[in-house]
Amino acid sequence: MPYIIVRDYTKVEINVKKRIFVTATNTDIGKTYTTKLLLREFASRGFRVGAIKPIETGVIDADAKDAKELFSVLKELNSEFNELSIEDIVPITYELPASPFVASGGEKLDLDKIKRSIEKLERYCDILIIEGAGGLFVPVDADLVMLDLIKEFNASALLVTHCSLGCINDTLLSKRVLEDAKIKHQVAFNCREEDENFEVISLPYFLKSGFEVMKVEENIDTICDVLYNL
Repeated sequence: MPYIIVRDYTKVEINVKKRIFVTATNTDIGKTYTTKLLLREFASRGFRVGAIKPIETGVIDADAKDAKELFSVLKELNSEFNELSIEDIVPITYELPASPFVASGGEKLDLDKIKRSIEKLERYCDILIIEGAGGLFVPVDADLVMLDLIKEFNASALLVTHCSLGCINDTLLSKRVLEDAKIKHQVAFNCREEDENFEVISLPYFLKSGFEVMKVEENIDTICDVLYNL
């Protein structure tokens, strides 16, 4: 491998670009929160980090909230991103808070525009985190769903799932989709304060079945180890 994880992170060898696509079991699961943690962790290891939100919906008056959060963190962690603009972080936006297919009125996605943005950003970073929208089967246009973009961008994936009732079904379904698509991936649970019953109602199944439970906040270092080496 071009990079070997060392626990003091004092030496980092970088020979290739790395793309990680952050997806989730649904909307409002914590993709942006998780992406920011990934950026901070990788930056702490000496990597030049970058991020892109290819498509953001619900954007009114150019206020792309998710992309603005990412851009703010990027300018803090990678000074080279001060040369860029918010449009570089989110190349495609729509006003309606719906799937890209609905929000665009059924228009065909300008995939080349997103790819050009990715290529531009990779001049400034070693690891690029790509944040998706919604879950894997969110329709992007008449031909593409979000899952297809992971393959189009030749990325590995981090599947962010929730810890509330129903997470067993949601997690296993999305993981199966990634497996069937032969996409290298890791699963991370984003447990919130209100999910205090996770250990009682869901965790016993995961432990019994041998499912690896990594939590976004508690295990971000291990999650990054796995993702880099996928």
